[in-house]
This record gives sequence, C-alpha cells and structure tokens, in this order.
Amino acid sequence: MMPDRVLVTGANGFIGRHVTLALGREGLSVRRAVLRSDCIDNEVVVGPIGPNTDWSAALEGIDCVVHLAARVHHKHEEYAVQLYRDVNVAGTLHLADCAARAGVHHFIFVSSVLVHGRTSDGRAPFSEDDLLTPTGLYGKSKATAEAGLSMLARESTMNISVIRPPLVYGAGAKGNFALLKQAVNLGLPLPFGAIRNRRAFLAVQNLSSFIVCRLTHLHLESSFEIFLVADQEQVSTPVFIERLAMAAGKKPRLFNVSPELLSAFFRVVGQQRLHDSLIGSLQLDISRAIATGWRPQVGLDEGLRLALSPDQQQNN
Repeated sequence: MMPDRVLVTGANGFIGRHVTLALGREGLSVRRAVLRSDCIDNEVVVGPIGPNTDWSAALEGIDCVVHLAARVHHKHEEYAVQLYRDVNVAGTLHLADCAARAGVHHFIFVSSVLVHGRTSDGRAPFSEDDLLTPTGLYGKSKATAEAGLSMLARESTMNISVIRPPLVYGAGAKGNFALLKQAVNLGLPLPFGAIRNRRAFLAVQNLSSFIVCRLTHLHLESSFEIFLVADQEQVSTPVFIERLAMAAGKKPRLFNVSPELLSAFFRVVGQQRLHDSLIGSLQLDISRAIATGWRPQVGLDEGLRLALSPDQQQNN
C-alpha cells in the first residue's frame, strides 16, 4: 500500500529538513512534528519527546512515521543517562506504540551505526547481522530502542524499518562535518595526511532517498528489517578532507604525523571518540540496502558539492 500521509519527527533538524523536502517531491503529504513552531504549514508542535508525549493529534490519519528526533550530544554525557533513556529509548518506544495503536502501517526508525561500536578496525565491515557492541550513551540508547522495536513488531501489525547511518553530511550539518568544513575554509593545516583508514559516510540526499524507497516499497520482506546505509564510496580521512577541499575550491593543507603519535596525543587529552572518528576505520557492508533496489542518489563529490552549495543552505 502506497502511503499518502507521513509524520516526520525532528522535521526542523538538519536531516529532517532534507527528508521532508524529498518526501514532498514524491507527492507525499508530510506532517512535521516539531519541538517548537517554525510557523510552517502542516506542522504540529509535540513539545519534548519522552515517555508521556501526547501523539494523538500528530498521528491522526497518518499512514507512516519517520522518526528522526533524538538526543544526540550532551556536554556532560556521564550525567545525562536518564535524558538519553527518556528521549531515545522510552520516547521512541512510546511513539511507536502509539503509532501501532493508531493504525500506522510502517514505522521508520533512524538509529545509528554506533550500535556496532566506533571502529571496524581488525575485522570485516559491519553488517546488519553482527552482534551489537554499542559504545557511549547515545549508541547504547539506540541499541536498546532497536530491541524494543523488534518486540513491538512481533506483537503488532505495524512494519518497522531500522536504518543505521554513519556520519551524515550535507547542507546544514553540524558536529564533526561542520568542524572539518570550517577548518578547510580557514585553510588550517591538518595532521592527518599519513592516515590509511577506510570510513563510510552518507550524503543526506542518499539517506533521504533510501527513506523514500522504504516508504514507497510495495513488498516488504518482513515486519522488522534493519539496514546499514552509506555512500557507495568509502574513503580514508585524508581523502575525505581532500575531496571536501576540492568541493570548496580550496587547497587541502594536510601534513603527515604518524598515526601512532596521533593516537598517543588523543589518549593523553582524553579524546578517544575523536581518535576513533579520525584515525579508526568504519567500513559498512551495504549490500542489504542495495538488494532492495535502492542506489545512492549522489556520489561523494556531488554530495560534498551540494553540502557546500548556497542554494542548498537557503533551502534548509
């Protein structure tokens, strides 16, 4: 059954803005669930997401839900255990339960590759069937939410698709991508020239197109499916920086520092997460996503060009 009405949570966030535009281009009616009003048509203010959020108005007449909203970063993560549980676990499962009771037939949950851990060093690329080894409160909260959704899929008639993306880049992206973009634009020298890792990245256009593919797919394989989704090309950190610089019309300023010395530095300053993101590998097997008939809409160079495009920035 083709959906007509889709509810998107986190619709005014970086990914949400791209996804709602992509769904609109497919002719779907999108209702935007937001924390605070943007004064845009077809939005419903639901306030903070948690175990007691009232979803009745947002879910009325809805066929499918795309759940993007989540607690991603907290300055003092070690003190935010309950916050991650309330938003990412209890909030997600409460919404999914409300959706099932409201007759929603497809629920898409955007999880995270961090349910697998931060690096694939010393092993084969991650696949959907791997035993999960999440690290950090965020990754652990997403893994717990996935487990709850799996149980709900068995107990209800609602189909559930889980998407595990790596770093998503695009116009309006924050976090590590925004920091790299700023460093490249400022011409800062970066000590990553000697790194020989392999990492998966995901253009927001490719994530959006996969979500569209899931919503318009007429033959779901089962009531609960998991997908790793990434760009076709998986490259090293210095190659990603070089391609980003090329898209920005800048010259990359990379110099060589041994990975061992960089690792020691990150260890001393207590930045294991940054070490894993820049030096570690994160390779993904995306064959299951490809088997659905989906193909990445843009390549790495086009995705980076769009990420830096003023027109794309204005649209988001």
